[in-house]
Amino acid sequence: MDVESHGVRVTLDRLEYQVGVLTPPDKPHCFAYHISILNEGEETVSIFGRKWVVRESSGDITAVEGDGLVGEFPILGPGEHFSYNSYHMIHAPRAVAQGSYLGRTIKGAKVILNIPKFDMIVPGGDIGYC
Repeated sequence: MDVESHGVRVTLDRLEYQVGVLTPPDKPHCFAYHISILNEGEETVSIFGRKWVVRESSGDITAVEGDGLVGEFPILGPGEHFSYNSYHMIHAPRAVAQGSYLGRTIKGAKVILNIPKFDMIVPGGDIGYC
């Protein structure tokens, strides 16, 4: 067991390019991601924040930090899971997203959960609205 994760595992369940979604002209490509967080450890863990870094093939880098996950602050007992979906919007036809969730065990130990890195590649590589 990774000490920082305290037995909590993060998986990317699905990544989808969103065709037909209205996006701003400077970020025409939208990718929805579906993530699950599973507590396989022996302690209750609360998740209170996240940090994402998105590196685009154009060289642009966007960092996103904030409290909670999609407005929630999951508390996961042993064997429990939390699943959610959200999105990233990008300008370039290719980008890589990676990040981490921050939390604490019920005993107050710091928990850092690495989010699996994933590639966002626009089908066909054309710049346009999705």
